[in-house]
Formats: sequence, structure tokens, C-alpha cells
Amino acid sequence: MDGSRIRRALRVLGFLALVTALALAVQHWGYRAALTDMSRRGAADLALASDRLTGELQRYRQLSVLTARHPYLAPRLTGPDAGRAEALLRQTADMTGALDIVLLDTEGREIAAAGRVTRRRDAGTPWFERAMDGALGVAHLSSRRYGRRVFFFAAPIFSPDGPVIGAVLVITDVEAIEASWRGDRPALFFTDDADRVFVSNRSELVGRSDLGLVSRHHTAGHEIWRMRAGPYLPERGLHLTQPLPVIGLRGEALLDTAPARRIALLQAAAAAALCLAFGALLFLATVRRRTLARANARLEERVARRTVALQAVNANLQREVAERAAAEARLRRAQADLVQAGKLSALGQMSAGISHELNQPLMAIRSFAENAETFLARGNPEAAGRNLGRISELARRMGRIIRNLRAFARQESEAMVDVDLIAVVEAALEMAGARARQAEVEILWTPPAALVLVRGGEVRLQQVVLNLVGNAIDAMEGREAKRLAIDIAQGGDRVRLIVRDSGPGISAPDRIFDPFYTTKEVGASEGMGLGLSISYGLVQSFGGAIRGRNHEDGGAEFTVELDRARASEAA
Repeated sequence: MDGSRIRRALRVLGFLALVTALALAVQHWGYRAALTDMSRRGAADLALASDRLTGELQRYRQLSVLTARHPYLAPRLTGPDAGRAEALLRQTADMTGALDIVLLDTEGREIAAAGRVTRRRDAGTPWFERAMDGALGVAHLSSRRYGRRVFFFAAPIFSPDGPVIGAVLVITDVEAIEASWRGDRPALFFTDDADRVFVSNRSELVGRSDLGLVSRHHTAGHEIWRMRAGPYLPERGLHLTQPLPVIGLRGEALLDTAPARRIALLQAAAAAALCLAFGALLFLATVRRRTLARANARLEERVARRTVALQAVNANLQREVAERAAAEARLRRAQADLVQAGKLSALGQMSAGISHELNQPLMAIRSFAENAETFLARGNPEAAGRNLGRISELARRMGRIIRNLRAFARQESEAMVDVDLIAVVEAALEMAGARARQAEVEILWTPPAALVLVRGGEVRLQQVVLNLVGNAIDAMEGREAKRLAIDIAQGGDRVRLIVRDSGPGISAPDRIFDPFYTTKEVGASEGMGLGLSISYGLVQSFGGAIRGRNHEDGGAEFTVELDRARASEAA
């Protein structure tokens, strides 16, 4: 092997090492980004579950205070009342779903109860002593009397003169609260000061303080647990916590990091494939240039020989001149080929952005594939077939994205075409459907019976609709009635797409399309204030218009006007 071949082999090995390093860097970045997104969603799920738990317990907390003020109870502590107190306690427990309601005197003895009265005394317990001090006592424990986990709320009963003469003890069944969200994702559990699980949507975790934790480490500021806790908990999970001092517990969540690792691997594989393709093109261009260089060297040698022959034989002058002219023409064509090969190398400018452009359809393809697998497992091939059809549609969409990127590399823009506006709206609603259901948003959308074709770009118009739908869902957060209405109005040469929500409306309608203007809180998801500005630019590029206003019946209303497709093309 000569020195040139050794150098070429070393360059190839160096390129492969660089591609490997780039793929590892892309994988590392993708994993960190996926963990950040997963942490944001998991924190929202944990906060929602914590609010549900504290909200359920708050009802019984208030019940204990209100029951303690009832005029039937104080007389029962000082003498008989013909059973009015017992009837009140039973009726209140039946109507509110409390496990039991007990009336205690100042010695902690049970005077009356919704259930069976026992000789058990609560004197000396923290919740009873706190009630005797005139405050509300709260405790949670596993009760042998009721055979389950319970919350105690002990409210003091004051005499007309002021001193505490007894207490009302409201007992809440924790398992009844758990029943509505047991088995939900992610794995949620609430632990006490002894790190023992008291409430969880995974029944196998209840009562455990050892969750099978093998090790823990931090990645990009996120705590990752490695566990061996059975088939219903992830082997590697993102651990999130939230303190709940009101009920004396700590909320915790475990999210499986396997999807984040898969996304990072797919991004790394895509980056490596693009780099290898670019390297192959560059290698072919280098080989071609080397071949042309050798041909040029041979040509120069031939010219030199012809020049010497010209001096010897004058008769061959015209033939030698013709050969040289032909050789120069071939050299110019070869140089033109080199210029074209240089243009091909510019495709490498797109390699850094393709991973981001394909990330959204890849996430949707993975979600539809998992749903299809679930439907097949449930014996529902029709639903699985529909998901597979959506995967095919997303693959075609990825092809369109790649064509757009290729056009961008040539400094060209995608020509406007006739776009089915109904299909664009339904595709956008399909992508935002899971988010709308999670936010409990009612979507009011009745597509027109006839086809509606407008002038624009399908992918870019879908981005505009997604931005409007996503902003509407965000605006309705915290509202009691969440309705998102979408309508298509037709008249003349223009088609209007109307998106209306039941949110608080627009505080500054004249600034909504300014870049970086947003009403979302600092740190909120996608709160950079660029969505409407980008949508404004996209609609303008179609020759259309977009407006936003406050509807007279409340909420915000956005209208997108687009040119109707020409009659001949629509036909």
C-alpha cells in the first residue's frame, strides 16, 4: 500500500470518527431535550394529581368544621337528645360519602357515630389533642378498626360560653379516592415523613418504603432513578417531587425514560445517515477531481510532445492545433463538472436542521404505531388500520418536508398549490386532539359537505391552524367552560377560517402579531411570542390576511382569509 492510499484510508477513518462523535452529540442533546419536555409534562400531571387529592380531602376537612357547628351536637355532649345527633351523623355520612363521623367528648370517648359506637378513646392522639386546643386536627394512618387507610379530620365543638366541650371526627376512605385514578400514567405516589407510600395509583406500592431503588443520578438537572420494582414501574424513570404540607404528604412521580432514549437514538441515526450521505458525495467529487487532474497532466504531456513534434515536422501543425483545441474544450467541460460537484456539496448545509424538522412527524408516527399495536392486541384491526393509514400520511408529510428543505437549499420556495382546507383543519385537530382532551376542551367543528380548496401551502397552512388551536387551548386554561369552535365561511373569491375560544379574550388586540409579544407567564411552554407572528407571515405569503379580535359574547376570535382556488383548477 503506497502513501496516497494510506492517507486516503486515514481521512476516511477520521471522517467516520467525526460522524460518530456528531451522532453521539446529537443523541446526548436529543436525550436532554426529551427529558426536559418529559419533566414539564410530568410536573403538570403530578400537580394535577396533587390538586385532585387535596381537593377531595378538602371537602371532608370543611365537612368536619361545618358538622361541628351544627346545633344538634353540643346538646348531645351534655345530655340525651332523642337520637337527633345519631341521625344527623348517619345522614351526613351517607350524603357526603364519609367512611364514618364520630362525636367525641373531652375525654376522647365516643358519644355518637354514623356507624358503630365503640369504647375506643382518642385521648392522647395528636389529632384529638389539637382539636381540644381549639384547632383542626389532621392525621392519616392505616386503621385496624376500619381495615383500610384513612384520613382523620378532628374539628372542635365549642360551648356557647366559649370552651371546647368535644370534637367531631370525620373519617375519609383513602381507597375510595384512589379508585378513580388507579392504573393511570405516570406512576404517582404520595409518601409521608417516614418515606412510606400512603396513597398511590399503583396498589403494589402502598405501604412500601423500599421502592426497589438501585441507583440514582442526575442528567441535565433531572433526577433519574434506576429501579427493580416489578413489571408496572419503569426500570429507569424520571423522578419528580412536589411537597404537600397541607395534608402532611409529599407527591412523587416516576416517568419511563425509554421513549426519550428512543427519540435520541432516532435523531442520532438520522444525523449519522445525513453525514454519511454527504461524505459519500464529497468522496465521489474528490475522486472525480483527482481523475480530471490526472487527465489534465496527461494532456499537458501530450501537448509538450506535440510541440516538440511541431518543431520537427511542420506539416503536422494544423492537426496538432486541432487536437489541442479539442483537449482544451474537454478541459472546460471537466471544470464545469467540478463546479456542479461543488454545488452538490452545499447540501451539507441542511444537515443540522433536518433533525428538528422531522422530529414532530416522528413523534406522531411513534404515537400512532403504539396505538395500532394496542388496537391489534385488543382485536380491533379497523382502528389499527386507520392508525397505519395515518402513519402513511405522516410519512408522505415527511417527504413534503424533505422536499421543502431541498428547495430551501436551492434558495427556492415551494410554489402555491390548491389545498384542501377541510383536510388541513382535520389534520391539525388530529395532532392537537390528545392535548385538547387532556385540557378538557370541547371542540365544535362540523366540516362543510362540499370540498373547500384554497391557494397556499399545505404544510405551512397546517402550521398556522396548529398555532391558532394551541393558543386557544392555552388561553382557556383554568376556565370552567372550555369550548373551541372552528368554522369555514365562503363567499366570493375568499374563504374565511374562523377559530373562536371561550377564554378571557385578547388584552391588546393591536399587538398580538408583534414578535415576542405574549401573555403567557415567563417559563411557560412555548411562551416566546413568535407563534402568531410566524402565522401572520405565512398567511401573508399566501396572499391572505389574518385578524384577531374579542368576540362580543366573550373569548377571542381569529379569522384567516385565503384566496379560493380558481374554478378550472378546482374542477
